[in-house]
Amino acid sequence: MIQVKDIVKSFEGNVVLNHVSADFEDGKVNMIIGQSGSGKTVLMKSMIGLHQIDAGKIIFDTRNGQENLAEMQEKEVRMLHREVGMLFQGSALFDSMTVQENVMYPLEMFSDMSHDEMIARVRFCLERVNMPERAFELMPSEISGGMQKRVAIARAIALNPRYLFCDEPNSGLDPKTSLVIDQLIQDITQEYGICTIVNSHDMNSIMEIGDNIVFLRNGVKEWQGSRHDIFHAENEALNDFVFASDLFKKIKAANV
Repeated sequence: MIQVKDIVKSFEGNVVLNHVSADFEDGKVNMIIGQSGSGKTVLMKSMIGLHQIDAGKIIFDTRNGQENLAEMQEKEVRMLHREVGMLFQGSALFDSMTVQENVMYPLEMFSDMSHDEMIARVRFCLERVNMPERAFELMPSEISGGMQKRVAIARAIALNPRYLFCDEPNSGLDPKTSLVIDQLIQDITQEYGICTIVNSHDMNSIMEIGDNIVFLRNGVKEWQGSRHDIFHAENEALNDFVFASDLFKKIKAANV
């Protein structure tokens, strides 16, 4: 679990996160949603440690107990990052490496596995995300965008992380492939009990896999609940954001 407690973050006097508190639970897909400029990207980057917060606490349940990210020493942060997997918006695969080499990269950097153990782990992760063996030796440019995203997920889970951060995982994907990636993220989260945090504005993803949803508006947490709770939410800003289209208005009407 990750607990965000009363955090504040500003840039040049502009408050971007204003006393935000939220719990992100293990074994669930925790989603951060909101319009552009709401603070969701800054919240995720703060939780990873890419932004230093001005006030508040970010508590990780680590192997050594509960630890506040803001109070960790540099060595402790590096150790924490070994338990964190990242799925970047554009997949961020290395163009000069094969699919297999991309997934092996974090193992070479952070594990003490033998070469044979790394190969076995890489193959396991690629098979887990349903990558065909024929693609293992291909370059990222030789596979589709959906396959690239699968490789990125395999790389993110290579070190068996306790926390998985996904930044707009369906960006650039067609609706059918997006559903496949959503299901894969949910399956891996539940299978390994990972605390997964997804930054998204994809309404289909919210409705399909949003186990725990945090809605931000102008840097303030306005609402938190599940994809089931969202149909009965009385927050006007949330309803305007989620049910903006006629299709989702009909979905809401059918579920109320």
